Amino acid sequence: MASAIAYRLLAALLPCNCVLCGASGPALLCPGCRQQFFAAAIARCPLCANPLPPTASAALAGPGQGLLHLVPCGRCQAERPAFDATVVAADYALPVDRLVLQLKFARQLALARLFAGLLADAVQRTDASRHPRPALLCPVPLGLQRLSERGFNQALEIARPLGKTLGIAVHAKLAVRVRDTPAQSSTPHGARHANIAHAFAIPERALVEGRHIGVVDDVMSSGQTLQELAATLKRHGAARVTNYVFARTPPNTN
Repeated sequence: MASAIAYRLLAALLPCNCVLCGASGPALLCPGCRQQFFAAAIARCPLCANPLPPTASAALAGPGQGLLHLVPCGRCQAERPAFDATVVAADYALPVDRLVLQLKFARQLALARLFAGLLADAVQRTDASRHPRPALLCPVPLGLQRLSERGFNQALEIARPLGKTLGIAVHAKLAVRVRDTPAQSSTPHGARHANIAHAFAIPERALVEGRHIGVVDDVMSSGQTLQELAATLKRHGAARVTNYVFARTPPNTN
């Protein structure tokens, strides 16, 4: 209680600027930008989180009630992914995409906590009966070379405060990357599956077997990385895999 009061007093004395619009205030994100970019109820595929056609908007419930049951998109119906659900906080589009780049390449680590809070809000808006909470959170691991170059794993930086908020333990090395691969974003779309194939390993099967694992990442584009990691977790006995991703690339750009 005392620390919370001290934090509010400090925020009042040292206001900061909104990371999106620059407005002065006590938080990194002003109420207006939070409402505009992160509070809208968007009908998304329950498996891959891509936006569904406008006709799916009829499935939106009233304010504060989240989403009613949505049918998976055509792509997921044709070829069901290894993961069982995906929850995202926003689309990876202007101006939100700039925040991800600032975290990854400008070392703005304070944004990881902001991302975690926004993602936790999205998780808490989901129907708990359809989206049960996982037993463990697993950040998508980086290869040793990229981790050395960057100095941190952005997925882990998001997972730690997300786990604290949701009351879920984070296991930083539940999955490891056993081979370095070129960045998926720089790989042609048709080559992404081969690029990431067999890139992950699970050192301790007992931690995964029969359990629901939550996989945390900053961005989901083609979904191949999350698909490969979920398939690896399932081969080691995971009962369910849910992705918790800050931003989802719109389907026409992924």
